[in-house]
Amino acid sequence: MSAPPLRIVICGLSITSSWGNGHATTYRGLVRELAARGHDVLFLERDVPWYAANRDLPEPPYGRTALYSCLEELKDRFSGDVREADVVIVGSYVPEGVAVGEWVTTVARGKKAFYDIDTPVTLARLRRGENDYLSRELIPRYDLYLSFTGGPTLECLERRYGAPVARVLYCSTDPLVYYPEQRKPAWELGYLGTYSEDRHPSLERLMLETARRWPEGRFVVAGPLYPENIEWPANVERIEHLAPPTHRAFYNSQRFTLNITRADMRRAGFSPSVRLFEAAACGVPIISDWWVGLDHILKPGSEILVARTAADTLRFLRELPEEERLAIGERARKHVLAEHTAAHRAAQLEGYILAALNGHAARRAFCPPSEF
Repeated sequence: MSAPPLRIVICGLSITSSWGNGHATTYRGLVRELAARGHDVLFLERDVPWYAANRDLPEPPYGRTALYSCLEELKDRFSGDVREADVVIVGSYVPEGVAVGEWVTTVARGKKAFYDIDTPVTLARLRRGENDYLSRELIPRYDLYLSFTGGPTLECLERRYGAPVARVLYCSTDPLVYYPEQRKPAWELGYLGTYSEDRHPSLERLMLETARRWPEGRFVVAGPLYPENIEWPANVERIEHLAPPTHRAFYNSQRFTLNITRADMRRAGFSPSVRLFEAAACGVPIISDWWVGLDHILKPGSEILVARTAADTLRFLRELPEEERLAIGERARKHVLAEHTAAHRAAQLEGYILAALNGHAARRAFCPPSEF
């Protein structure tokens, strides 16, 4: 039995531009699949110069998207939509997010939710007293806290921060966009990601040092904001930015792809990245750093390869039999398509919303304890 149509308003960082953020691809798949399920979705995005200059999807063909220039315009133009929605979702890193959240939780008559695409980073910022898009006082005012991170973090959000209900809503992949292609490999190993200071030591250890040890190998790093003083090995190609329509070809042009996790997310565990799911959907075998909960997403050694040193990476690149390399990628692809697509996330979110509207909490998936 299908759910009744819901009126959903999302105030998110961006859906029109993927430049320098991982939010846009998540929102695109989620909004498209919610609309396909019959729901009325309005996405509200702050019009900021850095996204305005890099819009790779200026008018999404699903749901409705509207830009606003400032908090006052948001309130003036969209108070009615927020007031009458069945659920209003405010996302992490929304400009003036605390003020937006205070307004939403005051005006909206339906359920209010916070969608944290950066949960461990958010909690680290709160511990430091930083509260530009979320405050401790605001968390209990949201009926539902949706988290990119699962595991013990969910209980922490409820017990330590007062979230009435915290539920995992992992990122996902879009199988209409990400799938295997027959391409001649251009690189032995590639990495796609915006520069992050806390991620760079892992990139240095797992790729750049590997490239130095294997000068004949071909490597690539794609993503913006890398400092000019990084000394790239001669066999590491740099690509400043890749728009989502080019990601599939990028992944399929690699023999292996590298997944690296931010330090806060690695410490929290249970924090898969959208790039992990996208690469897996393309059938490209993944070499990843280790974090608690990774084995709940993909099976190490069978569906994903775990590297702790450059020697580990080099061994996978040079010694893994081709038949096994392809089999690892295929097993990961099947697993991700069975559990981690945008359609799965839309159905999951729908269930959370309906449970909240019906006055009870959707059951939290069991996760074993970690060191978080």
